[in-house]
Amino acid sequence: METAIKRIGVLTSGGDAPGMNAAIRSVVRACTYMGIECVGIRRGYNGLINGDFVMLNNKNVAHIINRGGTMLYTARSDEFRTLEGQKKAAATCKLLGLDGIVSIGGDGSFKGAKSLTENFGIPTIGIPGTIDNDLEYTDYTLGFDTAVNTCLDIINKLRDTMTSHERISVVEVMGRHCGDIALYSGIASGAEIIVVPEIRYDMDDIVMRVNRSRANGKHSNIIVLAEGVATAEEFTKMLQSETTYSVRGTTIGHVQRGGSPSMADRMLAAQFGNKAVRLLKDGIGDRVVGIRKNEIIDLDIIEAVSMKKKFNYELYETLQMISL
Repeated sequence: METAIKRIGVLTSGGDAPGMNAAIRSVVRACTYMGIECVGIRRGYNGLINGDFVMLNNKNVAHIINRGGTMLYTARSDEFRTLEGQKKAAATCKLLGLDGIVSIGGDGSFKGAKSLTENFGIPTIGIPGTIDNDLEYTDYTLGFDTAVNTCLDIINKLRDTMTSHERISVVEVMGRHCGDIALYSGIASGAEIIVVPEIRYDMDDIVMRVNRSRANGKHSNIIVLAEGVATAEEFTKMLQSETTYSVRGTTIGHVQRGGSPSMADRMLAAQFGNKAVRLLKDGIGDRVVGIRKNEIIDLDIIEAVSMKKKFNYELYETLQMISL
């Protein structure tokens, strides 16, 4: 049932991801189209606690669709984890006359949104903004595609120099406890081996695969390592002690969170933002938006964050078959 929504707040929380600006723009443009005011909450839930905000309109979100990062800044808030902090945030919502909140971030951001709805009756909608792609309810999270393409570009360049020196390159990528960035960038770059938290690795098997590839005429090897397993430095030392080939480690690091969002992430941002505003306008809160089988969906927040991420073993087996 449609309700009289007059003003919506939007914030970005947790780690930043390419496409967050595009999502903010989509929320603001959708609000304008529907006759709703939009308030940007700066620095995540800390901004909601401290009353750090800016009025947003079509003009001040112009030309941000191509920018990485988030114009609203982002932060993690220990204070918001407490009931007292949540009370301050709810008081700010009341003071600003917010009829709903759109929270862009990962599972921690969603849990924060849930507390505002559950404890204070403030309707919230979550948009999945994290490069890790670690939320099971949605096929892709905002920023994942751009992060993988960033890794792909760097791995391609590393392949050039590793081949020149006939070396093994261990490339550490982000993802926390989820191996999706390693899996997708590994397959797309033609890496010989990926090492992810979801599958226990065997160093003897890795050495055997390297030796077999060299016997087949290869002059270099790429091993894509998810950060949830080990650091590039640690893994490089272990591997170097088991092989006579020269091994070099590279940590791609926070560059994965930056950069102009890809077409795929801009498309997701446009659809996620629009869907979030339409849900709030229809009087629906306590939900997250996502994409499944190319359809934009919405789901209960708790149901979404309680779903355990499933690793794509079929893709992993594909890599095993085509990499050597």
